[in-house]
Amino acid sequence: MGNRLTKIYTRTGDTGTTGLGDGTRVPKTSLRVTAYGTTDELNSVVGMVISADIPEEIEALLTEIQHHLFDLGGELCIPGHVAIKAEHVTWLEHMLDKFNDDLPVLKDFILPGGSPAASTCHLARTVCRRAERCVIALGEEEALPPESITYLNRLSDLLFVISRVLARANGGSEVLWQSNRPPLSQS
Repeated sequence: MGNRLTKIYTRTGDTGTTGLGDGTRVPKTSLRVTAYGTTDELNSVVGMVISADIPEEIEALLTEIQHHLFDLGGELCIPGHVAIKAEHVTWLEHMLDKFNDDLPVLKDFILPGGSPAASTCHLARTVCRRAERCVIALGEEEALPPESITYLNRLSDLLFVISRVLARANGGSEVLWQSNRPPLSQS
């Protein structure tokens, strides 16, 4: 294992730069820092889902995803490093199929809600989409492994499916969007 921090503050970022994994200093506003920072934010939101009352099988799934996200953050932090591979994407697709098979066919749009865990998982899904956009923007400027983007794309789909599963856990239900709802009352 690499260096361990003995002090949390280094003062090296006080001028608005940060060090990448290869030692290069870049502005904290760079696309690369935005991409791995948003991936880290996503990992934190996934941790919030895990901390809720969720089935053990989903907790194990999301914990594995947290490890993948940490690996992806490392990949994004170290130019040229590859951590996410095609088998990671295949695994997500397998999990998508597994959890989606037991869900009713989707006929309506779903609003974020249903339970605290489902709502938080929807939040993770939206942060995942933002992370994906950040990685795409970085990929437009620098060469990146294609699996980085594909992984985040599949993960957002899986988080949507897991949100649906969590909304139904413990007898709950999803919140469906009602396109033909009556106008708000003025009273």
